[in-house]
Amino acid sequence: MSDMGTSVLQVTATDADDPTYGNSARVVYSILQGQPYFSVDPKTGVIRTALHNMDREAREHYSVVIQAKDMAGQVGGLSGSTTVNITLTDVNDNPPRFPQKHYQLYVPESAQVGSAVGKIKANDADTGSNADMTYSIINGDGMGVFSISTDKETREGILSLKKPLNYEKKKSYTLNIEGANTHLDFRFSHLGPFKDATMLKIIVGDVDEPPLFSMPSYVMEVYENAKIGTVVGTVLAQDPDSANSLVRYFINYNAEDDRFFNIDANTGTIKTTKVLDREETPWYNITVTASENDNPDLLSHVTVGIRVLDVNDNPPELAREYDIVVCENSKPGQVIHTISATDKDDFANGPRFNFFLDEHLPVNPNFTLKDNEDNTASILTRRRRFSRTVQDVYYLPIMISDGGIPSLSSSSTLTIRVCACERDGRVRTCHAEAFLSSAGLSTGALIAILLCVLILLAIVVLFITLRRSKKEPLIISEEDVRENVVTYDDEGGGEEDTEAFDIIALRNPSAAEELKYRRDIRPEVKLTPRHQTLSTLESIDVQEFIKQRLAEADLDPSVPPYDSLQTYAYEGQRSETGSISSLDSATTQSDQDYHYLGDWGPEFKKLAELYGEIESERTT
Repeated sequence: MSDMGTSVLQVTATDADDPTYGNSARVVYSILQGQPYFSVDPKTGVIRTALHNMDREAREHYSVVIQAKDMAGQVGGLSGSTTVNITLTDVNDNPPRFPQKHYQLYVPESAQVGSAVGKIKANDADTGSNADMTYSIINGDGMGVFSISTDKETREGILSLKKPLNYEKKKSYTLNIEGANTHLDFRFSHLGPFKDATMLKIIVGDVDEPPLFSMPSYVMEVYENAKIGTVVGTVLAQDPDSANSLVRYFINYNAEDDRFFNIDANTGTIKTTKVLDREETPWYNITVTASENDNPDLLSHVTVGIRVLDVNDNPPELAREYDIVVCENSKPGQVIHTISATDKDDFANGPRFNFFLDEHLPVNPNFTLKDNEDNTASILTRRRRFSRTVQDVYYLPIMISDGGIPSLSSSSTLTIRVCACERDGRVRTCHAEAFLSSAGLSTGALIAILLCVLILLAIVVLFITLRRSKKEPLIISEEDVRENVVTYDDEGGGEEDTEAFDIIALRNPSAAEELKYRRDIRPEVKLTPRHQTLSTLESIDVQEFIKQRLAEADLDPSVPPYDSLQTYAYEGQRSETGSISSLDSATTQSDQDYHYLGDWGPEFKKLAELYGEIESERTT
């Protein structure tokens, strides 16, 4: 669209000949190709447009051949040529145009709000930003139902749904859509207008739709403690299609849910199946589903909130366990504690609380109750001074009623302890003092007296125990093979050492089997005496013998609780060569002869004298 004679490009040719030699170096330009669109100045080589209103949409690219000839173009001159490629740039000189003046679009009524339901496009011969355009709905009965936007990449108009469609209410819509250039060039405004319009008819398609509830959600109310089968409310759903199919209802329950409600499948009436307790669950949320009889796969869901209304079914009670203390030096009319109450029911059936004493009980001479009329009450004294030694705990029965209709009441008993207090009212102690406190003895003195008495009792018991242990010998029977291991500092005292045990037990192992009782213990269970023949003992080895005696000692209740030494003179089975021990040489004390000890030499002189004296004492 440039004016004729617009400069496009200047070309320049050079000649290597001497410019002073005639016209040999004088160059003249001419156009060999590119007419009639372009021309060239013969002297300057400037290329210019040669036509008016060149149209890029008709032809965009041109090849122009320019020739340069020396000797001022005369015959015999030399020439050279070049090719210049010229491209026309675009300007916004073309408006958008819809290919058709009427369009038709089918949209099913089940289309979702906000979804794209169709596309429309206007053509523009320009390129780049000169072809940018916007779409708009200028009029029509579907302006409030549909909207249109522009895709910047494809330059298409995207038609979207703003409101749900209903075939039964409206079956078609008409839209007038306009497409206009975004960037206008006022130099070409006389070629306008740079916009175009078309009409779009939208046909709504009939679709079998699920039932439609009368409300998006329901809220119902029912009183707690209502009888099973009480009607809570009703939901309503209808088939929106022209067929008007019957609708059935049911409640969605999980397997683990408690079913407090059911619904009539035909009418949608919701009833209780259990007795409700507002204090346990004040609100229930259930989901009701509706389906068509003709097409059960089409389902609709709605939430139903059920509020449980309060009934005055819980009496008031004390807010907590109170630890009430009264000082011994209290005065009449003194407030010693403030109590409050609580109620599980709703505020309408709870506060205000009334506190009072039971009228059927005699007047309490020690304490009284004052209702503060703010859901609290004060405990007051009715007399002067209290004494822990006389009575340290008092009980005050009280009554509490709530503000419900009808009112409920409950009784409670307050425990009041008598304590010793400082002058400023701080509690010093609540424990009763000893009965000697009136005589002026302090607590420390009483403790000292008790300790002295306990020490004296311990000394007496120890003294009696020692005397009894000295009078009675440790071993009752001389044939008892058990002995206590006692450590002495001396080296022996003669024949007195033989009294610690019975020597006959060493000579006769069978004697150890007879049951003996010790004087230092008192057995509670009498065991049956154990009897084994000498032949039986000799038939077992030493290891088995020790195991048997160890088991008997562990199970014997007459064994002392302290450690003791069990001594047995059993040597096992007899050797084929005989025994060299003197323990089994005689069975009685009178048969033993110790005179041979004198023949053993001076090393055994003391031993011979010792056993010689014993033998002489026995014979006499």
